[in-house]
Amino acid sequence: MEEKNRDRIELDFSKGGGLLPAIAQDHKSGKVLMLAYINRDSWTETLRTGEAHYWSRSRQEIWHKGGTSGHVQIIREIYADCDNDTVLFRVEQVGGAACHTGYESCFHKAVDPEGGITVVGERVFDPEEVYGK
Repeated sequence: MEEKNRDRIELDFSKGGGLLPAIAQDHKSGKVLMLAYINRDSWTETLRTGEAHYWSRSRQEIWHKGGTSGHVQIIREIYADCDNDTVLFRVEQVGGAACHTGYESCFHKAVDPEGGITVVGERVFDPEEVYGK
């Protein structure tokens, strides 16, 4: 039985230096697309816009997923874990690729028991064409 509570959720940003893991999952296929981090401001912006916003640990700034490439993540559902310190964004991935390297998912390297890697899937876009890198 579902428990309905209309109070606004308070995520626990006190853990992890103010950053919480955010898992992005395709809302139709269930495929895990990526893992990123959110802070309080990126969380607020995600709720305000209905599109995924993360905290870039390398650039130290809020990052609107797809802001440069056009491959935005439209939020369809959000789930918080039992401790309110991890979120799952179920998204519609515009453009078919979540990974900045051009793949559908950031998890496109299958690792065998000996540590060998097999790349799975095809690139959806060329990062040089999109990002100029």
